Amino acid sequence: MRFFENVAKKVFNKEGITILEGHVAYSPEEAVAICSEMGVPVVVKAQVLTGGRGKAGGVKFADNPGEALKVADEILGMEIKGEKVRHLLIEEKADILNEYFLSISIDRAEKRPLIMVSKEGGVEIENLAKTNPEKIIKYYPQPLIEFLPYEAREIARKMDVPSELISQMGDVIWKLYQIFEKYDCEVAEINPLVLTPDGLIAADAKMEVENDALYRHEDLVSMLHYKKKAVDFVKLDGDIAVIGNGAGLTLTAMDMIKLNGGEPATFLDIGGGASEQIINQALNIVLNYDPVKVVFLNVLGGITKADDVAHGVIKALEQADREVHIVIRLTGTNEKEGQRLLEEAGIPYEISMEKAAKKAVDLCNELKAEE
Repeated sequence: MRFFENVAKKVFNKEGITILEGHVAYSPEEAVAICSEMGVPVVVKAQVLTGGRGKAGGVKFADNPGEALKVADEILGMEIKGEKVRHLLIEEKADILNEYFLSISIDRAEKRPLIMVSKEGGVEIENLAKTNPEKIIKYYPQPLIEFLPYEAREIARKMDVPSELISQMGDVIWKLYQIFEKYDCEVAEINPLVLTPDGLIAADAKMEVENDALYRHEDLVSMLHYKKKAVDFVKLDGDIAVIGNGAGLTLTAMDMIKLNGGEPATFLDIGGGASEQIINQALNIVLNYDPVKVVFLNVLGGITKADDVAHGVIKALEQADREVHIVIRLTGTNEKEGQRLLEEAGIPYEISMEKAAKKAVDLCNELKAEE
């Protein structure tokens, strides 16, 4: 999950990285009030979860409240790469002497964290990576060994920053890595990190947290008023609704449907710990989606219990307004009890995913032949 800049900056500041004074505005009027209260030139920044906002006109400067009103009105409501701007960060305009780039991410190929830094930061960092890759310093910390301040200072030295800045730069790099680890980040980035007369300041902030770790960071989630969806639902063009407990299992079930000549009507992931209520909710979605002729429910119970699945299926079918055939692959935790409940309700099931997928496609073909 990616967080807006204003939220990421709150986290960075909490962990000791200096940021500029800034406040969030949801209207031009709020932007004027904030600018007036701050009493300094400001930068008005669109808060979106995509890059390229500067080039798209989503970052503008205002020397006074009147200008703040004008640029806030221009930015609010605009679309940046398909994302509508709904709020702004009104921030003190920095006296920038130099810009740097700091980023920590996961290198999937190396299977460990990667620190990337450069003494040239800002909007052209992507071009720099293509034209002068040697200017981007890369360092792989050992994930099972503590990353120490002296390592961060050594990275700062390799950046070729002035000697008087090495200690301060190393401190920011070290703190950013602590944030990366503490908050289960996939990405923690400052671009640009700016040098001002007051020292190094994070002029921007990017933070992406692994979705499966969000339960450990409810304070972050609450900052976005974010409510995790019970299910992930995507409509497709076919007529066989595919439901699975986990994205990988759902995608595998879709592949099996395609392999047997069928077409998925949905991707519907109910997650690894789906309850009876979530099973019921998921089935109610697809049972009320007109193109669906057959439902293929693919459950390999781990945290999800097979008897909860059975209860949810039975309840959903009892409540359904239209008759839709369902094919179930049910195995795993409490499978005997779950299978018994389905048998008693007269609902057939399979243990093999391959057999269940073929059965779903064959049944769908029969229904279409009868039309």
